[in-house]
Amino acid sequence: MTLLEFARGPAFQASVSIMTAGIVWRLVGILLLRRRAQHATPRTSLAGRIAGGASMMISRFIPRRTFWPRIAASVLLSTIFHLGLAIILLGGAAHILLIKQATGLGWPNLPQGLVAIASGLTLGSMLILLARRIMHPVLRLLSTVDDYLSWLFVFLPVVTGILLAGEILGSYETLLSWHILTVELMMIWLPFGKLSHGALVFPSRGAMGVNFARKRAAT
Repeated sequence: MTLLEFARGPAFQASVSIMTAGIVWRLVGILLLRRRAQHATPRTSLAGRIAGGASMMISRFIPRRTFWPRIAASVLLSTIFHLGLAIILLGGAAHILLIKQATGLGWPNLPQGLVAIASGLTLGSMLILLARRIMHPVLRLLSTVDDYLSWLFVFLPVVTGILLAGEILGSYETLLSWHILTVELMMIWLPFGKLSHGALVFPSRGAMGVNFARKRAAT
């Protein structure tokens, strides 16, 4: 069995199984958390509470104006990173083909040059965010092993993807093998570290929005 066959076969099956089981485990654990009974009469209808949950999912993408002077740089870098990653994952021809093979869904790919620019911006923003985390005294104090591992497990697929696109430092088959393996490593880590926010951010924001709307509290 070649490295590519291992990456596409046993490693892929194992990573998907671990990621799926981990996400389900996290979601079930959240649902089973003990909650205080709500004795007050809801101030909004069920439709209003659902609308409140949906509203908070969207509104929390934009920080309050009060915080902008201190967090503008972080928000800008984070936006570039997340948007670039979305372009890579959903706009690259190879990724779209993989999604179509797995789900039957497909769409036109973005121009290769645009994906390459997005890849470079994503890589650059990640390096700047890491440097800022290391150099900023408060961020450095608050950072844990999870923060650095989560950064690393996203950084590796981005780097190997760029090397693969240009066939740099190796043959296409070797680079493809390492790219797939680094993605699978990220998938395995996703449910257990801070990368889990990718799967939990919308349920958590939605639940908070429903609770706020129930009390008719400002969001």
